[in-house]
Amino acid sequence: MQHNTAIPNLEIKAIIGLGNPGPAYTFTRHNIGFLIVDALADQSNESWQEKQNMLLTQIIIEGKKILLIKPMTYMNNSGEVLAYLQKQGIKQDNILVIHDELELPFGQTKLKFDGSARGHNGLKSIIAHGGANFLRLRFGIDRPIDKNHVPDYVLAKFSETKNLINAKIDLACNMVADYIKKQNS
Repeated sequence: MQHNTAIPNLEIKAIIGLGNPGPAYTFTRHNIGFLIVDALADQSNESWQEKQNMLLTQIIIEGKKILLIKPMTYMNNSGEVLAYLQKQGIKQDNILVIHDELELPFGQTKLKFDGSARGHNGLKSIIAHGGANFLRLRFGIDRPIDKNHVPDYVLAKFSETKNLINAKIDLACNMVADYIKKQNS
């Protein structure tokens, strides 16, 4: 778990987990964002409600109400959920986006603020709809040796054990909670 020193102290009001809807994508690398927000919802015994083009629920971390969102638009249109957040008065710098990251070893997590999408279509969509000034939790999924295999690789099921995946998801959830706790101190 690494914290980037350039991470500003932001008031997080919404966490968007990136992924693709449907059973075919459930345990794929590209859906790690969904798996992490699912784990956050499970820890709080919350269930998901369908609203417009997303699933959402609300949890409380450190006394703060936080919206959890899973866009149901497929990865390339993830940014469409920002219109709903803007109507709720949630600005871009109140958002934490959780996504898969090819440039990190499996399970390594890093917080990052601002920056480019680096080829990630879900991030490209969010940046196109609202700008780049939001916090990201980058969850490492490794990278295939041949870059031509990336599209198949990110949509493939995990090769790691379920226990290892769950342990890394728990670490990512703890990183989110630690960041939010730090806001309150």
